[in-house]
Amino acid sequence: MRYYLDAYGCVKNQVDAEVMMMRLNGAGWTAAENAEDADLIIVNSCGFIESAKRESIEAVISWKHAFPDKKILLAGCLSQRYADGLLEDLAETDMLLGNADLSLITKAASLAAEGKRCVIKPEIDISGKTDFAYADGNRPLLSLPGSGYVKITEGCNNRCSFCAIPLIRGPLRSRSIESVMKECQELLHRGIKELCFIGQDLGSYGIDGADNAFPPGLCRLPELLEAISTLEGHFWVRMLYIHPDHFPLPVLELCKKDSRILPYFDIPFQHGSAKILKAMNRQGTSETYLSLIDTIRKTLPDAVIRSTFLTGFPGETEDDFNELLDFQEKARLDWLGVFTYSREEATPAYDMKPRVAKVLAAKRKALIEEKQIPITEKRMERFIGKRLEVLVEEKIINEDGLYLGRAAAQAPEVDGAVVINADEELVSGTFVHATIVTRSGFDLMAAHQNG
Repeated sequence: MRYYLDAYGCVKNQVDAEVMMMRLNGAGWTAAENAEDADLIIVNSCGFIESAKRESIEAVISWKHAFPDKKILLAGCLSQRYADGLLEDLAETDMLLGNADLSLITKAASLAAEGKRCVIKPEIDISGKTDFAYADGNRPLLSLPGSGYVKITEGCNNRCSFCAIPLIRGPLRSRSIESVMKECQELLHRGIKELCFIGQDLGSYGIDGADNAFPPGLCRLPELLEAISTLEGHFWVRMLYIHPDHFPLPVLELCKKDSRILPYFDIPFQHGSAKILKAMNRQGTSETYLSLIDTIRKTLPDAVIRSTFLTGFPGETEDDFNELLDFQEKARLDWLGVFTYSREEATPAYDMKPRVAKVLAAKRKALIEEKQIPITEKRMERFIGKRLEVLVEEKIINEDGLYLGRAAAQAPEVDGAVVINADEELVSGTFVHATIVTRSGFDLMAAHQNG
């Protein structure tokens, strides 16, 4: 039997997709390169915000219309959150599988192949006894060449009032340092050069006291990074998603001690208005967040900071929005993503008023994005003339000697790229050194150097 997996959502969902592929392959299934050759089409869905939910549902409908005789399995966040209702309302799907126990993918796939139509919605294990990631560094990877995502936490305890993640993935569960180390060693052994640590909030890693090595309440991210530093070889460690209200400052010194731990920080500040931040159930203010940025940059002058902002949150007035613009101007963030508020049922913000019109939220989003362009361009110009290490991703088709890669300042898929001009063949998934000669938009143009 052959399957085709169509993945949606965040990189945490991507890791889930990789784990499902590993399970299916181990059970005798074969991955098909395209849906036409598959017996089963798996849509690994996102259920975070309205637009993502709609995209996943439309994918199911499109696949069924294109291949009415094939079985469609809807997996992932959407199935975990809305399982029973979706089976009734979405006739195009043949099977639904929640994401709380990925080992059940083989059972779900077999039932779908047999023509059974049902829901498998596993309970979320909060005992800490189950390694939620089913970690295996030898699993299939859907990431860019040389890069691999390592999920070190699942779920979240922060309870931001707009966020449905705790409803979908449950409370915080942290993996043991031993488990994460094992996966990292396996990934490095197969040639991975960039380990991207992910979770809803890396700043919460270990505070649940997962393996009793440290008491609950203590962030163990520094201990994990110290353990990773003992591994031999040259590689990058990239930390993604650290909540600003409890940023673990000791990681800054670890970045100074080991250059392999990249001074790249993805910190979702979300807003600059104290009133809106409080309504979001956040403890910080624009002042404390600016102080954190200042501390990071003073400790690590080469630090790169990415963030996300949210416009249109209930009660956001013009004054609140102006405070966000002021925060943006003072923060001078390297990279910034902007989203409009999505009203999600069962979240505390769902009933909050007054609501902001979607058109106005979109207008505010566009203004922030416009104002960020010169900020990011200026931040990128500081690399001109520098010799940087670059992870090669691919050769640019129909362009002799031109390659795409990323420097430490650029996370996979969300930031700009380095365009490398090389006189020799470069290998995807390997490091090279290149001198940045100019900037083109958000991208950096570079000349390859040997050695």
